Parts: sequence; structure tokens; C-alpha cells
Amino acid sequence: MIYIDTGPFLGRYLQKDQYHEKAAKAWKRLEKENQSCLTSNFVLDEVLTFLARQAGYSFSAEKGKIIYDSQALEILRPSEEDERKALGLFEKFADQKVSYTDCVSFALMQKKKIKLVFSFDSHFQQAGFQRWPSY
Repeated sequence: MIYIDTGPFLGRYLQKDQYHEKAAKAWKRLEKENQSCLTSNFVLDEVLTFLARQAGYSFSAEKGKIIYDSQALEILRPSEEDERKALGLFEKFADQKVSYTDCVSFALMQKKKIKLVFSFDSHFQQAGFQRWPSY
């Protein structure tokens, strides 16, 4: 089971993204290994907003439909309890300037006992998760 952060989606869909090549290779590997993948609606909010600003709203909506229609990806939605836990993590990691979205991801990953995260963001390692693939 692997959690997908914002960066890999952006790298997958934006050829000019600094992580495009790494993301493309890793996505192919995920598909080949038939990994169980999860993300959150908070992550998708970031992804679709950024894609819209970088590549246009139609492009973003098209990619959003593909993501939501995917049978290989489970989209987690935090409860109020998860969001409150994320607030505690947001406060805990304030010195590292971790985003609230990342803190929601941390809370959901802890709840689901997910250790691996497909991310280019070192904050996940600092929070005790293992980035995949290792770089």
C-alpha cells in the first residue's frame, strides 16, 4: 500500500515539471507492480488547482476525471477527528513549515498504517514515513 502525494501527480502530467522523468518512471513501476494506491481529496485539491494554473482549467478537469475514474486509486476523505489530529501535527511541525495538506496526509497515513509514500517532499521522511522510490 502506497500513499500518493501532490508532486508525483504534477510530475506525471506536466512535462516541464522538475520531477517529470522520475515521476513517469515511478508511475510505470507502480502500474507494473500492481500496487494498491491511496491519496486524499486534500492532495487532489492541490493537484487540480496547480494543474489549472499551469496548464489550464480544461486540462486540469480532464486529468481530474481520469484520477477520479481510476480503479487503481482510493481517495481518502478525512473525518473531523482526522483534521483535528492534522492540526496537532501542523503545530508540531511548524518549525519545518509543513503544509496543512501534508499534515492531513500524515494523519490519514497513520490511521491507515501506511508507511510508504510516493513523494518528492522530504517532510514525509521527517514525519517518519518512507519515501518511495528511494532517491
